[in-house]
Amino acid sequence: MSLGKNLQYLRKKTNITQEKLAERMGISRQTISKWEADEAYPEMDKLIALCELFSCKLDSLIREDMTCGADYYSPVRIETVKGFRLARYVMITPNPEDDVQAYMKRWAERSGLTNTGTELKMIGWDFPFVSYEQQQRFNLRGYVAGYVLPEGFEPACEGAELFSQGDETYAIVTIREPFIAPFERIPGAYKLIIAHLNANGFKENTKSNAIACYEWEYEKDGISYMDVHILVDAVSKGNLHAFMG
Repeated sequence: MSLGKNLQYLRKKTNITQEKLAERMGISRQTISKWEADEAYPEMDKLIALCELFSCKLDSLIREDMTCGADYYSPVRIETVKGFRLARYVMITPNPEDDVQAYMKRWAERSGLTNTGTELKMIGWDFPFVSYEQQQRFNLRGYVAGYVLPEGFEPACEGAELFSQGDETYAIVTIREPFIAPFERIPGAYKLIIAHLNANGFKENTKSNAIACYEWEYEKDGISYMDVHILVDAVSKGNLHAFMG
């Protein structure tokens, strides 16, 4: 696989033009074009800068075929997600995703959520507050799962934390068939978003009153998908408006 094809793939997946990439690298657009056509090769300092910009390893950039199977990722998009109210729960177990999702499905029945007649939407994310000893000695991990609640719904039982957030801006990637290779495709989506943010002048938003990142699994026409969301803060309103159209 050529470095040029890998570079072209990364640039297009992160929605950055040759002109913009050239500006970030301090070189001409013609040089980027020659790199992508394999008519010239970046010097080591430029290779390192490209890896930092696109959040990839040097060996992957110059040796691997980064386009192999990559059609399961959508391009990164920046969207305003409308505010929502969430019923959520966290578990720390050896298999927390399945355990907490099963718990929340039971909670949805007890609370009356399944009787509302609305399509249920469950989201989830890794719970980071797990000690080193819990991870290494007991093989424990944490995961949070929650249902987005319909407007006006009040649960008939306790057992889940209620949380609300307003309209927020997220960078989003859709993965097709994420569980065919979950330990490759899902982390890869996060890396793709980070590369997009780095390349296009966005920063992650670290505010404490909104969910920093989450995953939404769903099916469409018999195919499974996952939308990976990362909360972002635009460097300027101009950038944000440009990417949101």
